[in-house]
Parts: sequence; structure tokens; C-alpha cells
Amino acid sequence: MNFWQHIYSHFNPVAFELFGLKVHWYGIMYILALLSALWFAKVLIKKDNLPISDEILDKFFVYVEIGVILGARIGYFLFYSEHLSYYLTHPWQMFNPFGANGEYIGIRGMSFHGAVIGFSIGAYLFAKKYKGYTLKILDVAAVAIPLGYIFGRIGNFLNQELFGRVTDVAWGIYVNGVLRHPSQLYEAFLEGFVIFLIMMSIKKYKKFDGELMIIYMILYSFMRIISETFRQPDPQLGYICCGWLTMGQLLSFCMVLFAGILYMILSKRQKIESS
Repeated sequence: MNFWQHIYSHFNPVAFELFGLKVHWYGIMYILALLSALWFAKVLIKKDNLPISDEILDKFFVYVEIGVILGARIGYFLFYSEHLSYYLTHPWQMFNPFGANGEYIGIRGMSFHGAVIGFSIGAYLFAKKYKGYTLKILDVAAVAIPLGYIFGRIGNFLNQELFGRVTDVAWGIYVNGVLRHPSQLYEAFLEGFVIFLIMMSIKKYKKFDGELMIIYMILYSFMRIISETFRQPDPQLGYICCGWLTMGQLLSFCMVLFAGILYMILSKRQKIESS
């Protein structure tokens, strides 16, 4: 247990160097997250005999992944940065991987809720060009994404970021001499593994195309709200209301509201089409 509590002092977040550039474990885990989600989506399509070709799924993946990367990065500055005005006037700096002294530091700071917005825009653009596939693919994605999300949160843990709150539990880890919850792993479990199991168990009961994605959004939001109670608020923001509400929780509440509205729209459309 002593080794576990001091794991950060024994672990280097940089996996290796390639041509002088540091490759972090976070980047590796992010790639694993993407590949595992895409792979499992293809497994589900074949297993459930869905009318979606690998070619169509790959094209959808390209659309939404571009949206996710752009949305996650831009969303970080919109929701979490204390220098938003600077980045709005210098937008190219959002994607500048070099520090002030010219050293390579990589891209730091991504927002899940920004990624959701980017994902939605990518899916909308895909739907405009490839009609009749999007809602079915979204339901497949709703089952596959949580599997990939496990790797993403483990990546946060290995990258030594998004620390938990101060604690005295035996499984806590020391961060700069302070014992904290390993909240990134809580999120990997709740927002990834648990949701994955739930989505796998309910996918055959869906009533209309798009329902599974809506359920995923609601489940993620509630799991994020719970896990944020163990996560240290972003230092530049702190609690944004009432001494307990974080930005992540506020955005999750908003996502539940959006998902509820979307559910009413799609379920009403389903009733009209079936009548």
C-alpha cells in the first residue's frame, strides 16, 4: 500500500522520447481509447447485424473525431480558462504545443463537455451528407464510447492531472506531499466501466434510434456529478456556486436538460412515424 500511495514518485508520465519529442502515457492512452471504441463499435455492428458498413462507420469516426478534438480543446478555454479573452483574439495559440521558451510541452487541457459539442457538430455534418445512418451509429457509439473512456481517465491518472480532493482513505495517493483521492480512477470506473455495463445490458430494449445515446448522456452526467465530489475543483475556478458546485457538475446538469429535450423530440417523432 505504501508503494501505491507514493506511486507518482515512482512513475514517469513520459513513456519515451521520439526524435527529441516526449511521448506521454496520456497520449498513448488517448489513442487506445479511440481505437478500442472504434473496434468495439465494429464488433457490435457485426454481432447485432446492423445495416452499417465499415466504410460508413470509418467516415463517421473521422467526422466526429475531428469534432471531438477541436471541441475538447476549444471547450477547455471557453469553460475553464482564466485567459479566455486572450485565446479568443489569438485562437491559434489554443493548439500551440510549444511553451514560451520554445520547448515542446504538448497539448494540455481538454473538456469532455466541449468534446460533446464538437462530437454533435461532427455528427450533424455527417448526417447532412450521409442520410439515414446517424442515429443508428450514435446508438452504437453510446455503447462503445464508455469502453474507450476507461482508457482516457486512466490516461489522466498516469499524466498526474485532475487530482482528487484531500482525504485520509487508505487507498489515497500522495500528490506533492498531500494524500488525495485517486479521483481519475473513480471516473474511469463510474463514467467508463459502470456505464459500459449498463449500456450493454439495456441496448436490446431501445424503443427508437438515438435513445441509447440520450441515455448515455444522462448516465454520464450523473456519474460525473458523483465523481466530481471526490475531484479537486479546477484551481483557476474553484467552486462556482454555493461552496460545492463545480463547473463540471454545472455542465453535466445542462447536459441532462439537453438530453431530456432531445428525448422528447425523438420519441415524439417516433410516435408520428409509427402512427
